[in-house]
Amino acid sequence: MFRFANIDYLYLLVLIVPLALLFEWALSRRAAMLSRFGSNEAIRRLAPDASKGKLRLKFWLFAAAYAFMVVALARPQVGSKLREVEREGVEIVVAVDVSNSMLASDFSPNRLERTKYALSRMIEGLKEQYIGVVIFAGDAYVQVPITGDYLTARNFVERISTTQVTRQGTAIGAAIELASSAFTSESGSSRVIILVTDGENHEDDALAAAERAAAEGVKIYTIGMGTPEGAPIAVGDDFIRDSKGEIVVSKLDESTLQKIAALSDGAYIRATNASIGVEEIVARVEQTEKAKLMANVFEEYDELFYLPLLVALLLLMVEWILLPRRNRVFARINLFGERK
Repeated sequence: MFRFANIDYLYLLVLIVPLALLFEWALSRRAAMLSRFGSNEAIRRLAPDASKGKLRLKFWLFAAAYAFMVVALARPQVGSKLREVEREGVEIVVAVDVSNSMLASDFSPNRLERTKYALSRMIEGLKEQYIGVVIFAGDAYVQVPITGDYLTARNFVERISTTQVTRQGTAIGAAIELASSAFTSESGSSRVIILVTDGENHEDDALAAAERAAAEGVKIYTIGMGTPEGAPIAVGDDFIRDSKGEIVVSKLDESTLQKIAALSDGAYIRATNASIGVEEIVARVEQTEKAKLMANVFEEYDELFYLPLLVALLLLMVEWILLPRRNRVFARINLFGERK
């Protein structure tokens, strides 16, 4: 199991972009100032060994060294020892809709990003529960099997995107079926599915799937992402359009989600920009009868920070040795016999 112990440090990588822009601006300003003293040909004769290419190479060596130092600060680790633990808790499988409709902008910045943020916060607050994640669009896949390793689950949640399921659509029934099969045999009746979607089901019979899940003792809590008025679906710099060229508006279908929750003795919550409702659901889940569950968690991790740190130091040494001008020795070598 690979992870970053301090993953927030990776945000420092974005500083490379303004540094690169600043460097290119400085090069252009330097060229403009030199042009005041004469033509480019005259400047080349006065400083024949000057090399703009070497300056750029030195900068990108430094930028690469900085990037590897940031990765080292984030402390990459690999799990080295598993330990089986027993806890009393409830198994929760979160089924997240990743169809294109979750890119609608009625939530800020869109439905999917708002969902990922809320789920990350929810996982941070878990104590006695086990968590699994299913993603679905036209098909459904297990993203995270049932685990008590909250950090691992959170890392996977933060990587969820609409590109992870190639077939578009919204197969809520398939998601419920797969989530129901993801529970362990020890969980008994301590099973909960949190279904996060806009409710626009186009693929299967979601209510029949909910009935089968309820018969197995599974409670389904549904969260409606979106508004009844709906919003356009942004993909890149444009919006999704229908065959007539009209902008498609994705609207929340509360009726289906309310029926699914009622069939399994769960509850339906309409999400808002302030809260999508996962905290309220977890509070209800804590009142559910808990089962004794076994799980494997990583007890020890090996540190790998020294690897990117060594690469960074090597790049800095090369950058320091590299002269910002042409090497006269190599300049005399004419591999192709060109006339000067």
